[in-house]
Amino acid sequence: MIKTVLFDLDGTLIDTNHLILTSFQYTLDKYFPGQYKRQDLIPFIGESLETSFHSVSPQLTQQMIEVYRDHNSRFHDQLVKAFPHVRKTLTALKDEGCRLGVVSTKKRDMVERGLNYTKLAPFFETVVTSDDVTHLKPDPEPVERAMDALAAQTDSTIMVGDSPGDILAGKNAQIKTAAVGWSLKGTTMLENLKPDYLLHQMDDLISIVVRAGAAVK
Repeated sequence: MIKTVLFDLDGTLIDTNHLILTSFQYTLDKYFPGQYKRQDLIPFIGESLETSFHSVSPQLTQQMIEVYRDHNSRFHDQLVKAFPHVRKTLTALKDEGCRLGVVSTKKRDMVERGLNYTKLAPFFETVVTSDDVTHLKPDPEPVERAMDALAAQTDSTIMVGDSPGDILAGKNAQIKTAAVGWSLKGTTMLENLKPDYLLHQMDDLISIVVRAGAAVK
């Protein structure tokens, strides 16, 4: 029976794809004009900014992070929205008695801004960000911290996300995993990681939780 559902934020609950890609494009064009195209940026999604920009230039990493964050903050509210069926799904999960949490690699201020702007914050009892942990996904630490906050058990918890880091973090924490089919990274990469479920749209999660509950009755 699934009693706890943990979600990644960007690309899973809220559509920040265009915001993220335009922020990367703006930053890289500033330092390496004309060298990066949109398809070159997609692998960065789901990674920490430190990892992404260090792979481009170890020397300029911190400068690029500052430029990225400034651009991302300035355009956030223009470009962010919840994915379809998210509110319906969260409402149904709460009605089923599930405890819900967010596990993100972003800093807390931007995570809370995204949740508040999309009016999703009231659904979640715990939010774990990069400010709260030593190791980011795919390390299990962020998932385990959220589970501790919710008194969750491994056999009744699922991690939902759009990137390999989300699925691997769930597996490393020994919980169930669900990959979302709307990931910009494509479903093939995620399916190769063998998540327990693949969601074609967010409300697929409702039947998974209900079915799991019915199976133990």
